[in-house]
Amino acid sequence: MTARDIDPLRQHLENRYGAQAPQLPPPDGGLNPVLDTLLSHRTVRAFDPARPLAGGTIEWLVAAAQSAASSSNLQTWSVVAVEDTDRKARLSHLVGDQAAVREAPLVLVWIADLSRLQALATHHQVPLDGAPYLDTFLMAVVDAALAAQNAVVAAESLGLGTCYIGAIRNRSQEVAAELGLVPGTFATFGLCVGHPDARRPAAVKPRLPQAAVLSREQFVPTAPEPHVSGYDSTMAAFYTAQGLPVNAWSTHSLARLHGPEALKGRHLLTDALGAHGIGLR
Repeated sequence: MTARDIDPLRQHLENRYGAQAPQLPPPDGGLNPVLDTLLSHRTVRAFDPARPLAGGTIEWLVAAAQSAASSSNLQTWSVVAVEDTDRKARLSHLVGDQAAVREAPLVLVWIADLSRLQALATHHQVPLDGAPYLDTFLMAVVDAALAAQNAVVAAESLGLGTCYIGAIRNRSQEVAAELGLVPGTFATFGLCVGHPDARRPAAVKPRLPQAAVLSREQFVPTAPEPHVSGYDSTMAAFYTAQGLPVNAWSTHSLARLHGPEALKGRHLLTDALGAHGIGLR
């Protein structure tokens, strides 16, 4: 560990936690490229229209995604790469007219995919009675999320920016039609990828203090005080520095789950999964 490593490490912690940044011992070996990439993560919603992706980018991101862990190696996920301008515009409309979906050169839609195993069972003329259960679908969603996060880290290591799009679930049947999904598949979330627009830079958004999320040996529920109230202050300072309206995290989070209408169509998810041929026994 050298003196030159201390300031970057401290800066990472202050960016990620704000005034509640913990005092941590340096990691063994000091700051390395993987930690630097992970701790520097920020959501990028503004992309440089003059910089297309290099050839092979999609394939390298998928190679990174396929290097993630997979439950029982069943690999119950797929991904649809969308680059067509018109299709991105239609997807943008379906996710609340988010500009990032239109502007990003690439949108990856991550699919919980049980159809591959269903087709394999049909080919071998064997039952697949374990498919229509909640845990099987949950396994596919977890697999897709692990794969996507590997792709995010790979993209950021290449100097690219990313933005997850959870609203891909708002109008799931229309998204399925747009992407040509078949029974046994479900679009879990999207991911915008592209070169960040230097004219519209993104900042590292602070997170809850570690004490709010880290328990040791047994789970300790988080009380509103002092961690959440302190985080509200941290986020207020962040929004002020970014020139954005101040909205307390606690207020925002409670409003996000206030009622079914706040879910913006996702409260119909169980019905939508049934329409996609996915059971939840």
